[in-house]
Amino acid sequence: MRAPVSIIIPTLDASATLGPALGALWEGMETGLIREVVVSDGGSDDATAEIARQAGAIWVTGRAGRGGQLARGAAAAGGEWLLFVHADTVLLPGWAAAARAHMRDHPDRAGWFRLTFDAPGPAPRWVACWANLRARLLRLPYGDQGLLVPRALYDACGGFPDIPLMEDVALARRIGRRMRPLDAVARTGAERYLAEGWFRRGARNVGTLARYLAGADPADLAARYGRGGPARR
Repeated sequence: MRAPVSIIIPTLDASATLGPALGALWEGMETGLIREVVVSDGGSDDATAEIARQAGAIWVTGRAGRGGQLARGAAAAGGEWLLFVHADTVLLPGWAAAARAHMRDHPDRAGWFRLTFDAPGPAPRWVACWANLRARLLRLPYGDQGLLVPRALYDACGGFPDIPLMEDVALARRIGRRMRPLDAVARTGAERYLAEGWFRRGARNVGTLARYLAGADPADLAARYGRGGPARR
């Protein structure tokens, strides 16, 4: 019986972070959880392709844009379950056991991980607390929290839309109540927060989400947001 989970990682010039993200997956390899790793690239000019090749990942290329990259990665994957992980996100020890328990106990539901940041201090903890609360109360986890979803549910919901921003929120809204938190942690990068300030960036993210939920065009939001680096939280 083949391993059930395909990992999909979207990348764009991700050589600085992809190695640790891939290394954290070894836990799932050792326990027979992971069937394959698919790296869906958007045109990297750095060493991303070589890192993926050395890890034995399936390499998929296409136009840059996280929604489209995630959709292409899912199309190339063969697992009964899909686990979407950003290239700057590291799944912390215990994630594989949590994923396996979720798959056993909730075979028709999606799941996400608790978020933490690769940065010290109270501000990162506050922003992560808000992200985890939003995911629980509104069932709107963002992509940097990871998303484990049965292939059947993913297909039934239409998969990731090819939009430049809020692709994770769009899919989460389609899944709706058919998701729950996983008992494990995803640690993600904090580059944009460190560059712009934690509370300034956090307020901007909340405003972007509110405008999207009110019907704003994702292309207009992406232009205002300055998409191009790590995802917003």
